[in-house]
Amino acid sequence: MDSFLVSLPSKWTSFLKGVADDHDVDVSEVIGGLCDWVFSSPQYKRQFEVWLDTVYPLKGQAQDRARAKGEEASLREQTQQNEDEQEAHEDRDYSEDR
Repeated sequence: MDSFLVSLPSKWTSFLKGVADDHDVDVSEVIGGLCDWVFSSPQYKRQFEVWLDTVYPLKGQAQDRARAKGEEASLREQTQQNEDEQEAHEDRDYSEDR
C-alpha cells in the first residue's frame, strides 16, 4: 500500500481517530478501509466521481463555469444599467410634462 499525507477537516479527524481507537487500529487503516468500501462497487465509484466533478470540476470545466458566471454577471449588470437609464428618462420626461 502506498503512503501519503492527507489533510482532513478537524471534525472528521477526531471522529476517525475515535473509531480507530475504539477498534484498536491505526487511523490510516480506517481511512484505507473507507476507501476500499467507497470503491467496492461500480455504482459507489460512479457516485463518488459525480460528486467529485460537481465539487471540484476538471480544470477546463472550472474555467468554463467561471467564464459563464462572469458573462451572466456582466449581463445582469448591463440589464440593470439599462433599466436605471430607462427610469431616469421616464422621470425626466414626466418632469418636463408638468
